[in-house]
Amino acid sequence: MSDDDPSDISEEQPMKAIKDLATLARFILSEDCKSVAMLTGAGVSVASGIPDFRSPGGMYDTLRPELITATDEQRRLMALDPTYVVEKDMFMQNQFPYMEVRRPFILGVRDRKWKPTIVFTQNIDGLSNAVGLPDDKIVSVHGSIAKVSCENCGRDTDFNAFCDEVESNIKDIHNPQNGPKESHPILCKSCGKATVKPETILFGSSLPEEFFERSEEDLPSVDLLIVAGTSLVVSPANSLVYRVSNSTYRVIVNNERVGRELGIDYGPDADRDFFVQGNCDDVFLELITEMGWLEDLSKVTDNLPEGSGDLIRVMKNGADEV
Repeated sequence: MSDDDPSDISEEQPMKAIKDLATLARFILSEDCKSVAMLTGAGVSVASGIPDFRSPGGMYDTLRPELITATDEQRRLMALDPTYVVEKDMFMQNQFPYMEVRRPFILGVRDRKWKPTIVFTQNIDGLSNAVGLPDDKIVSVHGSIAKVSCENCGRDTDFNAFCDEVESNIKDIHNPQNGPKESHPILCKSCGKATVKPETILFGSSLPEEFFERSEEDLPSVDLLIVAGTSLVVSPANSLVYRVSNSTYRVIVNNERVGRELGIDYGPDADRDFFVQGNCDDVFLELITEMGWLEDLSKVTDNLPEGSGDLIRVMKNGADEV
């Protein structure tokens, strides 16, 4: 038989579609699923009391430029496009828009009001670290609010000391009675510029090299990619959905269908893509229950946000009564 005889080539078996959470749970627990990756967005932190960005009621939707310490031109730009609040050129000219909008989030991380395989998280709240995942299993795509340095010279700053300065120097545009009436600059102790901030990635800045290195190293071999609570509109983080192998299952957990332009298939004949509509907490609690992990999860309830903990207790009590 010749080397190029097509009968010598075994045909690739079609993927068996995942149609419900019970099937997904069985796949995760099976020998066929050896590696899982996650891409998370703001939707997974909503239960912690942290508003997301693009949904109704989120930061961009409720932004009021007239309350922010800025020039008329800067306020005009923020009114046209709220993402100017986290734009690098804006920050280097005026740190107050970023600092005043972020003030409650920065202090919330310090005061631990928000308690929260490889996880690529677009979130800056640090919750993925707070729930006990090893640091080497987490890639903070857009940085972390819990680490502070100077955007100009790179000098590190103690987080708690920085928070004290935020509390005393930056006005609270969300609850004006909580802070000073006017904002005052927070200066770098090294270069003297007002460019000290949490190590979050501003628009116009490059993503950390770790994102590109880990996605190149880890993604090709994963059997399952779970995409949760993200609009999939921010690149290059959204590129993860098409950087995995063609044989990788992709599960989208969100309130609405996202990523069609990236190749996510929501059609009735989709075999590798599975969409679960709903809040992340509800969906993942149901999945955990299907996997038989509810008892394990209930042991760490006190480390989770209050809303998530209450949800687990209700589910646990219901399971005990059955």
